[in-house]
Amino acid sequence: MDSRIRTAVAGVEAYVVGGAVRDELLGRQVVDVDVAIPDPEVAARIYAGLSKGAVFPLSEKHGAWRVAFRDGTTVDFTPLDGPIEDDLHTRDFTINAIAQPVAGGDYVDPLAGRADLEARTLRAVSSSIFEDDPLRLLRAVRLEDELGFALDGPTEELVRRHAGLVADPAGERIVGELERLSPSGFERADELGLLAPLGGSLERLGSVDMADTPGYLLVVVFGENLGRFPVSNELRRLARTLLRAERPEDDSPRTIHRFRRATEPWALTALAFLGAEDLYAAVQAARVAEPKEPLLRGDELGLEPGPEIGRLLDLVAEERAAGTISTREEALRLVERERSS
Repeated sequence: MDSRIRTAVAGVEAYVVGGAVRDELLGRQVVDVDVAIPDPEVAARIYAGLSKGAVFPLSEKHGAWRVAFRDGTTVDFTPLDGPIEDDLHTRDFTINAIAQPVAGGDYVDPLAGRADLEARTLRAVSSSIFEDDPLRLLRAVRLEDELGFALDGPTEELVRRHAGLVADPAGERIVGELERLSPSGFERADELGLLAPLGGSLERLGSVDMADTPGYLLVVVFGENLGRFPVSNELRRLARTLLRAERPEDDSPRTIHRFRRATEPWALTALAFLGAEDLYAAVQAARVAEPKEPLLRGDELGLEPGPEIGRLLDLVAEERAAGTISTREEALRLVERERSS
């Protein structure tokens, strides 16, 4: 445990809780830490001063504070309003309801979470967890997916019974869970009845190749319906590109150039989306052969600024890629012929 956390909470009852304890017990890397303590703000400010992190209120309503670092890791300080056992009974799954005293000592595990860790079982803390926070429906699938665990029978039944609530949480929170799912995670979500209420479908999943582009699976599963969610502008551009992409008719330099012009910087991702792995080599070769400098620049055409300049430069670039021209002089003659035709 970070000694600076011990210093920040010295003399006060405090516990590390939730995923940090779970991951430590599983031997996984601990990225984010959650500390339950009676006065979160004081502890957060002390810890931020010791660690040089950025401190800010995480939830004014609930009184939680966060210390964030440039590497993306965080330490949250959340209110402890009574016995730690009461806090643990409000959590989602038993494997996340284990507390470790910051000052040292035995784990606090009133719901046998360590036994469920051993059994690789995901078990609900209570029958109301999904009504209390419907995001836990997706979290159940994500934890199964990430940890290789399995829902126990009663918890799976709870998920199926409350599947209609899955779209209730804020869009940002939903996306945060969805973007962490693997293809098998999406298949499991569909099996449990969680995908359709969100506008998702497995229709494309079996016909596309996989790609490691961030957000790719969201486009595959949600298609046009991805617009329902508050995703980044970058992901919206990716979605538009993939959904508009058309498979090249052949692997000729001209055809591949046109495809790349419509899909870069995601040309290979678009081929994966189209199930066109046979054209990967052609796109990769075109990328390698991409000239470092254009044959002509817009200010060399003697035209007023406007779309015509872009059209002519695109024409020059395409003919160069197709191999019909290779010098500046040939490019100028091509432009002159185009303008006079």
